[in-house]
Amino acid sequence: MSDEKVELNNESVEVSEATVVPEEPATTTQYTDDDLRAQIKPLSNNGFVRCFQKLYRKWLGAWYRFRDNHKKLADLIYMVFFFVVFSMGVTIWQFIVMAVIPQFLPKTGEVGWPMVAIPAAGGNSFTIFGDAEGWATFICFEIAVFTAQCINFPLQRNITYRSHGNPWWQAMWYFIGWVLVSVATNAIWGICNPFLIYWGVPSLVNGLLKTVLTGGVSMVVFFFVFMIIFPNNVAVAKKAKKKYDNLIADINVADPEKIKSAKAKWEAAQDRANKSTAEKELAIASAQASGRAMQYFALIEKKEKAESAEEKAKLTESIAKALEDAGKAIDNKKEKQAEYDKAFGVA
Repeated sequence: MSDEKVELNNESVEVSEATVVPEEPATTTQYTDDDLRAQIKPLSNNGFVRCFQKLYRKWLGAWYRFRDNHKKLADLIYMVFFFVVFSMGVTIWQFIVMAVIPQFLPKTGEVGWPMVAIPAAGGNSFTIFGDAEGWATFICFEIAVFTAQCINFPLQRNITYRSHGNPWWQAMWYFIGWVLVSVATNAIWGICNPFLIYWGVPSLVNGLLKTVLTGGVSMVVFFFVFMIIFPNNVAVAKKAKKKYDNLIADINVADPEKIKSAKAKWEAAQDRANKSTAEKELAIASAQASGRAMQYFALIEKKEKAESAEEKAKLTESIAKALEDAGKAIDNKKEKQAEYDKAFGVA
């Protein structure tokens, strides 16, 4: 494809012949092909990985079109999707640990607490803490569950909920929740396990059932726990602002210390809301700028393969519109980057 030069803002800029520069651009800046290419992450040289990258990019385009029309529903889907994916991922991790490590541990026989015999299960005992194959197996299971939560907590906090609250406070309540959920799930398992042993269920299947039970119950419970320790930052900020405004409206009656405290809480909540919003909006803007740029180059490639003059003319118009849309997307990305930098105090 041949190149030609056009005069733009008193500067000579090299563009492809397929690039049509609008006479009255909708954006304050005109972008070259190189500017647009800079928005696109290069594809991998590995054909297998490249295939999935292309599928992912197409999915992103469809997803953001959906989000433009259904913002609240899209945010809910995003949260539930990543919550389930991360929860299932750590559940798989638990099963792998429980399937491998106990094979190298000694089996000391049924031990535990409170060791209440269940006659209908052949005399096997109900335990909350312990295991029919010994303490080593039980401790291994608890290690698997604990390490899974160490993986799950930062993923859920930073990606699913994009929380910017106090991590130590959140981790403390997460740990307390994990202890309570572990006791509850162990008690449920303590009822099921004696019967599985009595029926002669293989240990590998037994471990799988234990992982599914504890992982499934934990996933449901922690969904609501996360809603408490990782609240919606925007909603919390609005609530804090409303409380502060109510105190200000009644300033002659309200305690000045309460007003000061309410203002501090509102400002802190607003700071967290600004950070989470800026983080999310920048990620969306970056993906949209990349998508618009890819759409632009796809149209250029399509025009090169077009055979009829009529089709080329139509594609020329589409390319002009794609260039304009890409420019708007890049401008929006710059705006969101500035908001992100301001929210996080980046110089």
